[in-house]
Amino acid sequence: MKLARLGLDQGPRYAVLDEESKSYIILADDPMFGKIEPTGQRLALGEAREVAPMLPRSKVIGLGGTYDLGELRDLAVFLKPNTSVIGPDQPLVKPRWAERLAYEAELAIVIGRVAKDVPLAYAKEVIFGYTLANDVTAVGAPAVLNKAFDGSCPLGPIIDTDLDTSDLELELVINGRSMGSRSTSQLQYSPAEIVTYLSTIFTLLPGDVILTGAAVQAPMESLHDEVVVSLEGVGQMRTTIV
Repeated sequence: MKLARLGLDQGPRYAVLDEESKSYIILADDPMFGKIEPTGQRLALGEAREVAPMLPRSKVIGLGGTYDLGELRDLAVFLKPNTSVIGPDQPLVKPRWAERLAYEAELAIVIGRVAKDVPLAYAKEVIFGYTLANDVTAVGAPAVLNKAFDGSCPLGPIIDTDLDTSDLELELVINGRSMGSRSTSQLQYSPAEIVTYLSTIFTLLPGDVILTGAAVQAPMESLHDEVVVSLEGVGQMRTTIV
């Protein structure tokens, strides 16, 4: 099932993507906590305004080094606040104190239930689904600032609850030029292994998002970059720097 969160007149609402009719089926409730119950309202893809598919209630957890050989315990782990999350086509305001930015295309895991010290055999049961992230970094800034500023975590456009993440292409494009692509098959640790490991550090809560590490990364080119990240099965997400 592919889920989106749409900006409607009555406020944000979840919807199921109907790929056959190229439309969204609006839901009455949050599918993570309620029933999958359609309201009867539909919106064509071209009429829908997608917002971040998940606004974490607690935290975004980031990882570094996951596409490089090494031991899981040596991975870089950091946190982003939920105020760092923005949605597709939402502008990112470059902080005045940031000299330059860098962009990273990443597979993201959405947690669906409370999890602590999860055995590997049960880790998949706490994963609600997967989405796409651009982990934006203020290069050279102090550790607390470089990953945590407002807008530094674009997410979207959908959450896929059935995605097979074993071999999907991630790509990063800046101003119409590809900066490269990489397959999730090169991720050194499975989503289940990542969830198990992080649950020994943090209690994972429903709605938490885990960024699985940069598959492709590149520095900013100008103050008005148009950055597009894409992931097979999830789609693409555009962010404009202002």
